[in-house]
Amino acid sequence: MNIVLVEPEIPPNTGNIARICAATATTLHLIEPLGFNLNNRELKRAGMDYWQHLNWKKWENWKKFTDNLPENSRLWFIESGGPLRYTEVKYSRDDYLVFGRESAGLPVELLGQNKDRWLRIPMFNPSARSINLSNCVALVLYEALRQLGFKGEVFDGKISH
Repeated sequence: MNIVLVEPEIPPNTGNIARICAATATTLHLIEPLGFNLNNRELKRAGMDYWQHLNWKKWENWKKFTDNLPENSRLWFIESGGPLRYTEVKYSRDDYLVFGRESAGLPVELLGQNKDRWLRIPMFNPSARSINLSNCVALVLYEALRQLGFKGEVFDGKISH
């Protein structure tokens, strides 16, 4: 799986996401500009010592990222207001789960161009503005991994197949 963070702004969120990506053998893609320096103390603290186990890439901008995608890549855009719940689609191992900035989300024009791949996480309290980015990533990533049968899970020191 692949997690894509478009212009992330909050170091601890990115650090927590890096940690979950390392634990799930998921590649993390960071699309610049970033709202912090990669040497940020909070970023490193949240990611703990998992950065050394993480497969990650930094991209100069969205175009550079998309220009380098493998042919037939599927991108899922997770943002409020999407026509489908994140549980209503079938994921594949090479999919990209795309999340936007903490303060602004994903660009409206990008969502409009990808309505068939725009997913939402259900919310139940109209007074709540949003769910923390790292929690959103965890929810959607683990649903995708569940659908894929948790292949590669480490259990009692052995990897499942």
